[in-house]
Amino acid sequence: MTIDRADHQVAANPRPRTPEDFTREETYRRTRLPVNLASTLLPEAYTSPEFFAIEQERVFGKSWIPVGCTSQVEETGQTLVAEVAGRSIIVTRDKAGELRAFHNVCRHRAARLLDDDCPAVRNNRIRCPYHSWTYDLEGNCLGTPLFEGSDIPEDQQGIFDMSDVKGFDKADYGLLPVRAESWGFLVFVNLDPVAAPLEEYLGDLPERCSGYRLEEWRVVREKTYEIAANYKLIGENFMEFYHLPWVHPELVRVSRMEDHYRWQGPGMYMGFCTTPISQNTEAGGWQGLPPVGTLSGTDAESGRFIWLFPNTAVNILPNHSFVMVTRPDGPGHTTEQTFILSHPESLGSPDAEEKLDQLAKFWDLVNLQDIEIVERVQEGISNPAYRGGRMCYRFEEPLHRFQNMIIDKMVGIERIPPGDDEEMVQMFDSDEPGEAKSG
Repeated sequence: MTIDRADHQVAANPRPRTPEDFTREETYRRTRLPVNLASTLLPEAYTSPEFFAIEQERVFGKSWIPVGCTSQVEETGQTLVAEVAGRSIIVTRDKAGELRAFHNVCRHRAARLLDDDCPAVRNNRIRCPYHSWTYDLEGNCLGTPLFEGSDIPEDQQGIFDMSDVKGFDKADYGLLPVRAESWGFLVFVNLDPVAAPLEEYLGDLPERCSGYRLEEWRVVREKTYEIAANYKLIGENFMEFYHLPWVHPELVRVSRMEDHYRWQGPGMYMGFCTTPISQNTEAGGWQGLPPVGTLSGTDAESGRFIWLFPNTAVNILPNHSFVMVTRPDGPGHTTEQTFILSHPESLGSPDAEEKLDQLAKFWDLVNLQDIEIVERVQEGISNPAYRGGRMCYRFEEPLHRFQNMIIDKMVGIERIPPGDDEEMVQMFDSDEPGEAKSG
């Protein structure tokens, strides 16, 4: 296929006329081309309130979204409160040890039940602050306020008794459920009741990461960043190494350009790795804590870097993991919650806290460098003169894969992309590829 240079420059991304254009395949025809011919996703995908509203429903409302870590809800009654597609969701662990998730809405008059910073509920009950309707951890309505812990004086409780109300059965007024599952140390929810299960969504990723025993890892550090950029720019920056020499002079010394490989199979993720990890420098690095003792092969010397579609980075090293969960708060702003996790084996050394501080400092350095650059991109992409750029096929295949996943969701296509033919593909091979898969 021959494409005129002027055509690419002027019409790389025709400007949508209506919000409905964002749901039409034709709008994305230049990004649908093979990566060595493709243009980037249209600028409105990062700036338009109309695109953002549709994206919330079609991407975040129909995908498995990480909302926290399993160690945050490992005990009965512990809770996570998260926002997904503009909806507040409660995640908890019931008495049988099962993960449960519910819309954070009372079934009486729709009051928000729990605040964002609620780590657990009293007496294993979720109680509405408005009229004191109360629910158990399975979401069942326990009725009106006449329960243990009620603040209503005993001589007034009869006023609130609803046992004789006609047409009312508390069994019909349980909390509205949301699907919840876990993989490794991550908790996921999905607002779509008919979406494929998490196992299918993740593809071969659980098998690829099985040696790390991620389900045993625990959160040891947390930090939140407020970023003046679209969440997709954060993800796209994460999944390419083109920018490392200029943006990350410290990082490129422990994660050398020539040691980068694409590492992705079938599944809703983009994957790559550094192998082997280089030694720490005076600026820091990823070594320090002892690695998990059962790791073997390349797992024992590599860094695995995974972007879980649509919004989460999972960096897995032999001795720790750094996770970034990005929550879009609008087309131009993202709240990024980060976690450092480690296996108990790696935390047993006497200087573990010092080593964790060093890791946190290094990740903060790298993350702040990324934030500065993606905020610059957000400023530039908001300029109407920019209509999209040309993909750099040597380095940006993961971006192309990601952007085509976004397009699929926006136009109503549900599919899981295939993976690379080889387990590891060197990202900086000097041989020019043929027409790469579009994802």
